Amino acid sequence: MRHAQLQQIAALDNSEDRGIVAYFSMEIAVEPTMPTYSGGLGVLAGDTLRAAADMGLPLAAITLAHRQGYFRQHLDASGIQTEESQPWDIEALLTPQSPTVTVKIEGRPVVIRAWRHDVIGVTGHTIPIYFLDTNVEQNDPRDRELTDHLYGGDGDYRLRQEVVLGIGGARMLEALEYRPVVYHMNEGHAALLTIALLEKQLFGSPLEAADEKTVESVRRRCVFTTHTPVPAGHDRFSAEQSNRILGVERTKVFERLGCFHDDLLNMTYIALRFARYVNGVAMQHGKVSREMFPDYKIDAITNGVHAATWTAPSFQSTFDRHMPRWRQDNLSLRYAIDIPEAEIEQAHQDAKSVLIAAVKERTGVELRPNIFTLGFARRAATYKRCDLLFTDPERLVKAAHDFGGLQILYSGKAHPADEPGKAKIRRVIELAQELDSADLTIVYLENYEWILGALLTGGVDLWLNTPKRPYEASGTSGMKAALNGVPSLSILDGWWIEGWIEGVTGWAIADHDDDAGEAGSLYDHLEQVILPLYYHQPEQWKRIMRSTIALNGSFFNTQRMIEQYVLNAYFPEQRMDHSAAALEPILAR
Repeated sequence: MRHAQLQQIAALDNSEDRGIVAYFSMEIAVEPTMPTYSGGLGVLAGDTLRAAADMGLPLAAITLAHRQGYFRQHLDASGIQTEESQPWDIEALLTPQSPTVTVKIEGRPVVIRAWRHDVIGVTGHTIPIYFLDTNVEQNDPRDRELTDHLYGGDGDYRLRQEVVLGIGGARMLEALEYRPVVYHMNEGHAALLTIALLEKQLFGSPLEAADEKTVESVRRRCVFTTHTPVPAGHDRFSAEQSNRILGVERTKVFERLGCFHDDLLNMTYIALRFARYVNGVAMQHGKVSREMFPDYKIDAITNGVHAATWTAPSFQSTFDRHMPRWRQDNLSLRYAIDIPEAEIEQAHQDAKSVLIAAVKERTGVELRPNIFTLGFARRAATYKRCDLLFTDPERLVKAAHDFGGLQILYSGKAHPADEPGKAKIRRVIELAQELDSADLTIVYLENYEWILGALLTGGVDLWLNTPKRPYEASGTSGMKAALNGVPSLSILDGWWIEGWIEGVTGWAIADHDDDAGEAGSLYDHLEQVILPLYYHQPEQWKRIMRSTIALNGSFFNTQRMIEQYVLNAYFPEQRMDHSAAALEPILAR
């Protein structure tokens, strides 16, 4: 079924005024001018809302204001990263809302207000995003800063933020007169919304009165998406922190309901306990999550990207000529297989020229348009292994020399507290300087963000991804590249297990138990397959670009993803319970 019908099916259970799906996410990438995201989780959230707006889904989103943003990255000549805040003009870019709500944090009342931003879809449908803000005059000075920094501060700061997001967000939607039929927790940061729903369900009775029936009434309305296969990536807090910040009564009910694990309050276990539907973000990640949490049923819905956002302007024009409704119906990108190869090549060369100009403007380095250009850009976490490509530098140098040139573009931020990640950046920049030659150019672009990410995925010739298995939950940068005809060379993890067709959409790095073995497979592919194709068989390379769009661009998008959420997570009963007769007027339209 296509999304127009899915919207109508959802509406069958959603006729009550202001009844919506409520989408909670700690970070959302809304606009390039608003630094309200750190990376993949926030970009996915923004893409999800853009697709939901395109499809007319009744949905509203809750996040935090992050007045100081995430951080702007600076790299010196040695690759040492420093950070500065990214304050932005919330008053100029968002619309203030009238209601305020109050939550208790460490026994103190904390007043929360909201600011609104509207996401408008291709058909004109609007999805509101509400940014919660504690910078309110009557609040304690330390509480006024709770919505300043994304992933800043210590554990106390994080738990206080999660109170604002979860409990404050649930109360704000009620104050705004929404009546959500589904609450979607995008990662465990939002798990405390469940305690707000539980308290409301008890109608003023103490939390200790909550029984399994009360819990089930909350579960029926909650959906949870987990994004990390790394145990340390799940937010955990001590009993002392929980008692002090949340209060003794809430802590006791969480203990009784099995939300503590290894003597720590675990946000993922709260979300698992209170959700009727749980999913990982790729087929493989679903398997890993079921192994991590064997007592819970966990499904999988593979991530996607918002096609119109991440398609380079040159490809947008090409798609408009051949598939004029591709923005409304991403599946029609399948028909890119009929676009003349010369037009695919020209669109790519136009995108590559824009990237080359941006690199020169940012760094002074002038890349050559006829030289094979490889891209690697993502968060500089150690498991991403940004330095795997340099395991055998001499082999890389030789390949560049033998084939007449190789250009490599890197970008990515390390979290301010991630010293091993910062060390990886320094190592790449050090090697880039050592290996620089007439045949090999390596550039590390600082301050990886939305605009730079779009330039890279639109303009390079090959997208490289080298995570340590099985730590890649999904990954989405390779999906963005695919929309622009850029094939991937990747470890078989995350989404690539589903998107990989050898020699058709890209290539898989063979699995080995050690880095050296996987680096060897990477080099083999470059030397024996990829560089020979690019330089000596350009017609075959164009066919690979075209099939990458048709096969992966048409599937790995948030439109398909939202359809799966509607059918499997939000309104599964409509798919199962409504007869063909009930759906006939919808399908006949």
